[in-house]
Amino acid sequence: MNPSRRPAEAVPLQTGGYDGPPGQPGGPTVVQYTTVNVTTEPPKDHIIWSLCCFVYSNPFCLGLAALIFSIKARDRKVAGDLEGARHYGSTARILNIVSSIIVAFSVLIFIITITVISVQVHSYSRYPGSHYG
Repeated sequence: MNPSRRPAEAVPLQTGGYDGPPGQPGGPTVVQYTTVNVTTEPPKDHIIWSLCCFVYSNPFCLGLAALIFSIKARDRKVAGDLEGARHYGSTARILNIVSSIIVAFSVLIFIITITVISVQVHSYSRYPGSHYG
């Protein structure tokens, strides 16, 4: 290898008064480095989920709050503040989860209530004289 031409990745280190490790030649030490570019996916703003929670199920205005935080997350992402976008997106996600759970439980309780009432009405209409008497 020609000493005047080194690879682009190699960087010579200066040895000031130290001859190097024992058993090694005293020339300049060459260190090779590798650059790793880690591409992270942009933070999610959950805007579609927030819109669905706002339009279809908005218990305690959680859907509205989730929509506001989703819009803030999108604004932060466009502005280049990825950490702020992650924070607002995470808050929107939590509000969407809570809103969805409240609606799911409400629908479940409604179905159970309607089923129990319809069974009681059906049993009362079948045997009207057997109750209360």
